[in-house]
Amino acid sequence: MRILLFTGKGGVGKTTLAAATAASLAARGDKTLVVSTDPAHSLADAFGLPLGAEPSEVDSCLHAAQVDSRALVDSVWLELREQLRSALAGAGLDSLDAEELTVLPGVDELLALTEVRRLAGNGPWTTVVVDCGPTAETLRLLALPEAMERYLDRLFGKPSALGLLGRWNRTGEAVRRLGAHVASLRTMLTDPAVTTVRLVLTPERVVAAEARRTLTALALRGIGVDGLIVNRLMPAPGIWRGAAAKWLRTRRSGQDAVIADLLASGIADSGMRTVEHRAVEPVGLPELLRIADELYGGDDPLEPRGATVAPLLDVAASERGHRLTVRLALEPSAAIDLARVDDDLAVTVDGVRRLIALPELLRPCRITGADASAAGLVVHLEDARHGPDPEGEEPR
Repeated sequence: MRILLFTGKGGVGKTTLAAATAASLAARGDKTLVVSTDPAHSLADAFGLPLGAEPSEVDSCLHAAQVDSRALVDSVWLELREQLRSALAGAGLDSLDAEELTVLPGVDELLALTEVRRLAGNGPWTTVVVDCGPTAETLRLLALPEAMERYLDRLFGKPSALGLLGRWNRTGEAVRRLGAHVASLRTMLTDPAVTTVRLVLTPERVVAAEARRTLTALALRGIGVDGLIVNRLMPAPGIWRGAAAKWLRTRRSGQDAVIADLLASGIADSGMRTVEHRAVEPVGLPELLRIADELYGGDDPLEPRGATVAPLLDVAASERGHRLTVRLALEPSAAIDLARVDDDLAVTVDGVRRLIALPELLRPCRITGADASAAGLVVHLEDARHGPDPEGEEPR
């Protein structure tokens, strides 16, 4: 089964393109489910049909659903949260501390992802197309499994510290199941043979800048991007004259300049397709299929347009030690912070932080410098036998 995640800045048309892709797959006979995790729930508007939390038939091979993450929080998480709070308080923690320990930021996103997986596994689908929320929400969604895994490990990974798990019975088992489930979600997201992202943008400089940052954040998470879609490209005015044609020509010229910058920056290594702006909002299967024809032509919608994900780390020998390249698409203005945390490398780019486990070869080494290059972030590490850093500290 393939899972395609569509995301992009709010208002770029990702819902329409997700629905069009799903419609195209279903039209060729693939059993397809399209699910919206976007709180705006505009997937029903794209099809012109009412949709609920369970899959509804749109066409013979196409079903659609809209996940209500708040309802999931009310029905699923609150019960487990109360069990955990009672267990922690019963183990001697202050009731206020127990309450704080069971507050998990972003749990609604985690439950939405869990629901996508449940829906995907409960049907005959060969492809699941997910209309995600805007990029900020999507990045939180995709980061949650790793963050939750660390949270559970820190809170429950050392039973002797609290003396709890042996006394928890059913609650302890629920925590273990939750941890295993979170780990499996992370595995699903980071397997490019299963899950890839289609990033939607409009040809505007602000949107393109966010798309670049999103690509970097996804690379940090190890999540593959198999294509970019530039939506709402103005049609070329041709030989027409007049004020309207002049406006179109000026607008299209500006859009072409943005696309040229994207190509020059190397962002198009992830593949790029374009869709022209339409005078009428596309609603319903016939209009969505017309968009899919323009978007994919005769190509297979499941075929990646470009690279999915390259290995995040590349290690090479250097004169005094090793050179570690973290493959990221870095903007010249990107704010980068680097630190060593035990056997992990903490990399922060524009506020997105990831702990990357260092290869065993590099764990005895210390960081002596770092610089950005076309290949990404290059970290220089020195073997311990070469002596202390003349500056006395590792760079951060």
